[in-house]
Parts: sequence; C-alpha cells; structure tokens
Amino acid sequence: MPYIPHTQDDIDAMLATIGIGSIEALFDEIPPALRCAQLDQLPPRLTEMEIAQLMRQRATQDGNALCFIGAGAYEHHIPAAVWEITTRGEFYSAYTPYQAEASQGTLQLLYEYQTMMTRLTGMDASNASLYDGASALAEAILMAVRLTKSAKANTVLLPATVHPIYRQVIQTLVKNQGIILQEIPYNPSTGTIDTNQLPQVTEEIAALVIPQPNFFGMLEAVDKLTDWAKANKLLVIAQVNPLTLAVLSSPDTWGEQGADIVCGEGQPLGIPLASGGPYFGFLCCKKDYVRQMPGRIIGRTLDVDGKEGFVLTLQAREQHIRRSKATSNICTNQGLMVTAATIYLSIMGAEGLERTALACHANTHQLVARLNRIQGVTPVFTGHYFHEQVLRLNKPVAEVLRALAAQGIWGGYDVSHYYPELSHCLSVCATETRTVDDIEFYATTLEKILAS
Repeated sequence: MPYIPHTQDDIDAMLATIGIGSIEALFDEIPPALRCAQLDQLPPRLTEMEIAQLMRQRATQDGNALCFIGAGAYEHHIPAAVWEITTRGEFYSAYTPYQAEASQGTLQLLYEYQTMMTRLTGMDASNASLYDGASALAEAILMAVRLTKSAKANTVLLPATVHPIYRQVIQTLVKNQGIILQEIPYNPSTGTIDTNQLPQVTEEIAALVIPQPNFFGMLEAVDKLTDWAKANKLLVIAQVNPLTLAVLSSPDTWGEQGADIVCGEGQPLGIPLASGGPYFGFLCCKKDYVRQMPGRIIGRTLDVDGKEGFVLTLQAREQHIRRSKATSNICTNQGLMVTAATIYLSIMGAEGLERTALACHANTHQLVARLNRIQGVTPVFTGHYFHEQVLRLNKPVAEVLRALAAQGIWGGYDVSHYYPELSHCLSVCATETRTVDDIEFYATTLEKILAS
C-alpha cells in the first residue's frame, strides 16, 4: 500500500472495539515455537522519502542495457494504452469472480480473452488462465494423461528442445503422480527433435509435446511429428509462443488432424520484462477435451429478460470443495496479466501482431548475419528459426557476457548451463525493439571482446 491512514489512536480504538489489548494478541493462537525470533538483521526503519530514494536506487541497478537475451522472456513494444487501462481500479483490484452475478465486467473481459486465444491457436476452448508457461505445460501433460483411455498410460514424450526450466518445473509437478517424462534427443545439426530417435510407442505413452519455436529458436517439423503421433494414437501437446502464431501455422492445422492441446507463455502479449515476472500461462484445447481442462471457463448467456450475461462455465464444485477430485485447484490466477494481454490483443489486432512478428524475424536474421561475420563466431544449427539462434564463440560465454554487460549490453543466454555439449554457445534474440544501430553496436562491441 502506498499510504496507510491509521494513526495509533485509530489502531487503539479498533483494538478496544474487539476487546484486544495489542496487535500481537491477535496472533496468540500461534505456538511460540513456530514464531520467528527477533529480526536483528533488519536495518533501521526509514522515512517515506528515504524508502522512495532506496527503491529508485535499486531500480537503476537493472539498468537500461540493450537486451538480446530472449530464452522465454522477450522485450516487446507495449502501447502506452495497455497498462494505462489495465491499472484502472476496475481491473487492477478485481479478484477471482466467485460471485459471477457481481463480476460482469471481469467475466466479460475473460470471455473476450478466451475468444482471442481460441482464434489465435485454432482450438475450440480456452481457460483463463494459468500461472506461467511452465506450469501451463505441466497442466497440459496432466490433462493428456487423464484423457488417455489406457489405464497404463503414464508416460509423456518430452523433447530436449523444450525450455530446460520448463522441463524442471514439469518434473516437480508430475513426479509424485507417477508420470514419467521420456526425453527425446535433438539432432545436433538442426537443433530440432531427432525424428530418427522417436521411440517405439507402447500403451504406457500418452502424448507427445511439440515446442514451436523450440528453446533454440528453431522451427520443428510440426506436420511430420503430429502425423507420427496420431498414427500411434498419441495426443499432441503444442507448446507455442503466441506471437509467432500471427505468421506461423496454427496448431489446429498441424498434420492431418492438428494438435489436441495448446499451451504456452503469454508474456509476449503486452507483459513487460520485470526481473522475473509475473507472467501468465495459457491453455487451449479441442472441444472434446474441455471437461479435463483446468481452471476457469467463462461463458456467455441470456438472462430471463433476454439480457446478455457472463457466467462461470464448466467449473466443477471440486475446484473449491473436494479438491482431491479436482482437475487442478487453480483459483486466483494471473488475472491482471490476462487483462493486459486482452487489451494488447485488442489494440494490436491481427495486422499489428503480424507486423510485430515479422519485424522480430527480420531483426534476428539481420543480427545473426552480422554476428556471423565476426571472427570467432560460428552458427551451431542449420535450418529455419524465428527470433532466436544459437551461436558458438571462441571464448567462454560467461566471460563474454560479463564484458558485454559492462558496455551496457545484455548479450544473450548461456545455453551450456543446461546443455553441457553446447559449450561456448550463446543464444541471441532480437525483437522489433532493436534498431540497426543497436545491432551494429552489439556486433562491434562483441568483435572487440573476442579479439582481445
């Protein structure tokens, strides 16, 4: 809270009204053994002005460096209207709409969001929404296992080209439910799923995850992979960057039958980079699978007077009461982020999204072409990519990134941390926000660092 109006006299009056002598007495039910000790390490209290100064100093530590990182979080231009509208009181303080009849504005916005996401992904239904892209993929995997008719199905094929942090989150969320994640290696030449190493399908396997684009930025052979999965009676989970769907084929058109579940991270849709979040995950699916989709679905209907209204649809009571029977107990979610994404999509429209995606693609190709002319830089993978590419340097990446940061450049992502075989390899990204001068400054700076 920016301002707390209560004086000590106000606090004493409120405590006297409820018959309590002190604020500490409100917590007397907590056993002493569970209470934290005296906080001796806290610095002295600060005034309002001193706190504001401290926070400004901390904020400047993030700097205004040129960002070429990507790797799941992208710096995009966000129209000023997006957060000006999002932070209005009607949206900013809105909470989970348990009382649907009193939450028509929130419900209508979520309904519009779902409509936009289904049109973007080509699916029949969307929820609203999940915590982030990693947990959305985990929920998609849990959903796919529940949908599989075979009682023995407990395995999901998870390619090594899926974001490594996503894979860690998924393992955490599914390991205690007896679900096995079978890794599919990538082709070292193309940086995409190695179709020659697809496993022999057994009744234990429920689904195949297909990232598009993948963590390396490469474009997977989605049609071939989807047809292979369908021929083997597997569900297909598409893990996508929503912005790319403005120019790439939507998951419903993959192969002959299309994907069954689509999920991903919604951060590219109007959510700023903010030192780690918050973000939001989206999840869409075909109509046949909607009853196993976690979270809320908003529906539109007419009341007895013929007036339009919005309601919570297909939200089983187990979500709140019999939680052990719930698909997933997701109640309060990233509603504010979904609000921003809905406004962003409304402002940008189909043409705006397409222009942004094409600008990202063009800038990354310009960046990669320029960097590849530097002695000591070589491309790692061949094939098509969207707005990320992996390059190999002639020096340790961590050392190079520190030198670039000293010059005001966040130079990319060190992929060797999760892929030891890719030592000295750096993932770079350029969105629509990067200019020709930005790219040239990065290239000349990197060239000096590698030559020194």
